[in-house]
Amino acid sequence: MKFNRLNDLYFKRLLGDKNKKSLTLNFLNSILDRDANNYFTDITFLDKDNEPETIDGKLSKLDIRADMNDGTQIEIEVQVLPFKLMAERSLYYWSKIYAEQLGKGERYKKLKKTIAINLLNFDYLTDEKDWHNVYTLLNTKSYRKLTDHMEIHFAEIPKFKLKDIRKMRAAETWIAYFSGNYNDKELEELSMNKPIMKEVMDFERSFLMDKMQRREYEQREKALRDYYSYMGESYDDGYDKGYDEGKLEGVNEIALRMLKRGKDITEIAEDTGLSIEDIQKLQA
Repeated sequence: MKFNRLNDLYFKRLLGDKNKKSLTLNFLNSILDRDANNYFTDITFLDKDNEPETIDGKLSKLDIRADMNDGTQIEIEVQVLPFKLMAERSLYYWSKIYAEQLGKGERYKKLKKTIAINLLNFDYLTDEKDWHNVYTLLNTKSYRKLTDHMEIHFAEIPKFKLKDIRKMRAAETWIAYFSGNYNDKELEELSMNKPIMKEVMDFERSFLMDKMQRREYEQREKALRDYYSYMGESYDDGYDKGYDEGKLEGVNEIALRMLKRGKDITEIAEDTGLSIEDIQKLQA
């Protein structure tokens, strides 16, 4: 069976572990194209006690929240299923992270740059050919940047074109790894040319040899396949026809838990597929 490196369990254990900071720092510095002058040297992972619960068991989404050594706030989100409102979703989460930096009465000068990185396993930006696109706040006439505090990245893996491993830039190395389009022999060559990838491959092997972690991974993959199945039903037949009573009950249960956590109704609607009216009925 082909190993899915975008599996949320695996991805977080690879890049969300404080004991493997060097991997995460390399990934971030590579994707953000940082050089020796502004290289991130340390990272503090932020606990996410209020991660959104979604019908897919959080399989379509993974957040890594981190505070960098210079105060920069970063969020990495992996999205494996097509999502039409990805820009709005990313902007929403970016705004929450940016706003959370200030407590009541604190001054705006305390605010630090906030970066959202969206790693997508589908084509989203239909008018863009490059696999990596960056958005900031610019003047529409002069194209001067208003502030460097806002930065949103979209890395679309399907747009990444296969190329000679020896000629890859650092960021391309990571995307090549996550794409799953290179065989074991090519990945071994990659690890020989890029020392950081040897660490990654060593971790992957240890992960797959661990029976408990392998079982957890397989359970996640099964849940994801089930989610693909019911999403297909939903899109093909419409919401009412796509859900049977058991599925609808499960969706309602998740929506209720999100309501109890104080989640916004609009956010719940996006994550569950329920209408705002249905969620308001549950709320009542």
